Formats: sequence, structure tokens, C-alpha cells
Amino acid sequence: MHLLLNEAIYQKVIVELLPQTRKFLWIVTADIKDLHVPKGRRFVPLLEILSDLVEAGVSVRLMHAKEPGPRFRQDFDKYPNLLSSDHFERILCPRIHTKAIVIDGQQAFVGSANLTGAGLGAKGKHKRNFEAGFLTSDPGHLQELMEWIDQLYLGEFCRKCLHRKVCPDPIA
Repeated sequence: MHLLLNEAIYQKVIVELLPQTRKFLWIVTADIKDLHVPKGRRFVPLLEILSDLVEAGVSVRLMHAKEPGPRFRQDFDKYPNLLSSDHFERILCPRIHTKAIVIDGQQAFVGSANLTGAGLGAKGKHKRNFEAGFLTSDPGHLQELMEWIDQLYLGEFCRKCLHRKVCPDPIA
């Protein structure tokens, strides 16, 4: 297990590990906004990386608590395969407060950072949030986290949720 702070989260998880995903990528976040990452010599929306992964046959699961920011929504429309591919799934649950990224069931980052530029350290040193989290490859931690995310994704908590009447998109 490795502690990651501030821009180290962005560098290790988002820039280095996430694009190397080969089987599946699960992202769980409360907030989701425009986030850019390096691709070759330019910076592109993270959605482009997700689109590339989906195109390569990687299953991507994106779970978030509220509607994405306006720039994220504009960028989303530029990647139609995120809407049409069976490899991309997205759910909205207003109770999600977890921030986790699971890569191929081999590594997981769990921490305080939302999927935003300020949260993941992509903004300038004096503008970004102060964030911390752990990167783990411990099989026990991974198994328990993945089982819990699966329960959330499959709507097992949805039926008994006391927010169901105001939920914008009930899972089950």
C-alpha cells in the first residue's frame, strides 16, 4: 500500500496507471468535472482516454453522485462510443461519496479526491485541493472493495434507500 498526496495522485493514478488498463476500469466519485490529461504532446479531456479504452475493448464503469459539470457534458458529446458501446456504463447515485478507482482488479486508489482537476492535482500548485489517498494491490482489500462497488452498481442498496423518491435515476 502506498500513500499518495496531491499531484502524486494525478501523476501515478491518472497519468501512469489509468491509460494502461487492459480489462476493466471502475471509477467511483462524488463530483465529476472537466479533467485534462496528457496524450502525446497535448492535453485532452479524460473522456478521450476513457473513449480510447472503450474502443480497445476495456469495460469502463463510471459511478457518480451528481450531474457532471458543463464542460464535462460538452466533452462527453464528442465521444459517441461512450453512449453506444456496451463497454461503457454510467450510473448516478446521489448517496455516493466514495472516491475510488479500480484498475483491472489488480490495483485500486481510494482517497479523498473527486474526479476533477482540482481534486486530482491537475490544477496549478496553488489552485488545487489538498488530497490524500492510498494505492493498493492487496488482494483482500481489492476483493472487498470490488464486491462493495458491485453491490452499489447492481442497485442492492437502492431498494431500501430513503432518498429513492428524490433520486434522479434509481438504479433498481
